[in-house]
Amino acid sequence: MKIDIIGDIHGCFSEFKNLSRELGYSWQNGVPIHKEGRVLGFVGDLTDRGPQSLTVIKTVWTLWKHHGAYYVPGNHCNKLYRYFLGRNVQVTHGLETTAAELKSLSSKEENHYKRMFIELYEGSPLYQTLDDGKLIIAHAGIKEDYIGKVNKSVKTFVLYGDITGEFFPDGRPVRRDWAKKYHGKPFIVYGHTPVNEPRTVGRTINIDTGCVFGGKLTAFRYPEKETISVPSSMPYIPEKFAYFS
Repeated sequence: MKIDIIGDIHGCFSEFKNLSRELGYSWQNGVPIHKEGRVLGFVGDLTDRGPQSLTVIKTVWTLWKHHGAYYVPGNHCNKLYRYFLGRNVQVTHGLETTAAELKSLSSKEENHYKRMFIELYEGSPLYQTLDDGKLIIAHAGIKEDYIGKVNKSVKTFVLYGDITGEFFPDGRPVRRDWAKKYHGKPFIVYGHTPVNEPRTVGRTINIDTGCVFGGKLTAFRYPEKETISVPSSMPYIPEKFAYFS
């Protein structure tokens, strides 16, 4: 299979459009289509913090519904899903921007986006296993012994990473560097933790290059195993990026 997997978009629609064009996709019909039949994949966190979360939802839903795109949910996707279901979630840490976009619409329009997102979320797996098990897309990664399983522990890991239960002073959770301990055969493509450059460790790559924090939006091309990035238009916030030794 030939797939271009895009890191955490977080409502940065213009960067998504620029990146897809760099990858050779045409927007002639309103969504990015590749003339050679390549498809797009998304590591989750489509929304929140950026300026055009709803446009990203609509585009990804259309690609998923009609053009064979692959999507997995991120923690922000999970929170938006619970928000749409009417659960008691805190409208903070980025969700407030998506909620503000929704509140600017008529109730009919708001319900339209709600239906699209719920269908996308409920119709997609927690993580994607592709190319006969050689490739996995998981939002925050996945441990070798979790592959093939779906339970509460797996869901927590896939959505949030290898969290310790501790927090940094700014409220960010402390996470273990799970990729250094991964020795599985499938190649894992993930995001969630912003890094300044795509980070390859063994058979894993983190492609969340912090677009919404002023970094870049990155795609991983498979089977070529190449990355392509475009710069962000957002202000650069260095403290939001993780540093690994």
